[in-house]
Amino acid sequence: MIRVLIVEDDPMVARLNQNYLKDIKGFQLMGISNSIEDAKEKLKMYEVDLILLDVYMPGNQTGMDLLEQIRKEQRETDVILITAASEVENIQVALRMGVVDYLIKPFEFERFKKALSSYRQSKQMLQKQSTVDQKELDLLLQKDAQETDDKAALPKGLTHRTLSAIFNEILSFGDESFSTDEIAEVTTISRVSIRKYLKFMKDIGVVDETLVYGIGRPVYQYTYNKSNNSRLQNYL
Repeated sequence: MIRVLIVEDDPMVARLNQNYLKDIKGFQLMGISNSIEDAKEKLKMYEVDLILLDVYMPGNQTGMDLLEQIRKEQRETDVILITAASEVENIQVALRMGVVDYLIKPFEFERFKKALSSYRQSKQMLQKQSTVDQKELDLLLQKDAQETDDKAALPKGLTHRTLSAIFNEILSFGDESFSTDEIAEVTTISRVSIRKYLKFMKDIGVVDETLVYGIGRPVYQYTYNKSNNSRLQNYL
């Protein structure tokens, strides 16, 4: 589980972020701080992997001050800024200090979910693999966002962007098997669509498919076949 600290002085926004977090798999809320001083105390008390941090906080210190301190102390703690601070200068400073994402209030749940899901995927991949190839690294750095004209044609009804999104989720499972439902839980893509993309990847040998029998109806389980990864590259 990814351990999260919410640093937000507005109780309504803090509760909203807390409720959003509950709806995303793989995260555990360690606490909510309504001041920078309280956040510092909680960081001493708990192991925290990720801070959802507001910039404008009461008192003499801001979220940027906490971010700077975290970096000076070389803590292994990542930060996503969730703030009304939309000034370019703030954004530039935050990016230079290594925030993994920057959400400007007000924002929709889907944008929040995308930020947390992308962070979880990156963290899981880096924990499970000792090395990555260039394509996997580009996915981590989100260098595949723009469509290009030199991509190979996909079967009718499939898109390169959705294929990349699903493949990014598949990478997060490493050598573990997964089902259509497990991919659907962490994306906004329908199960019907996911099955079409998994069938395509099975047909080109990038995933292996196994029918598992248990209690209830049989379920198809998939595993990533890294040895055939090159077969997918022209489509991404």
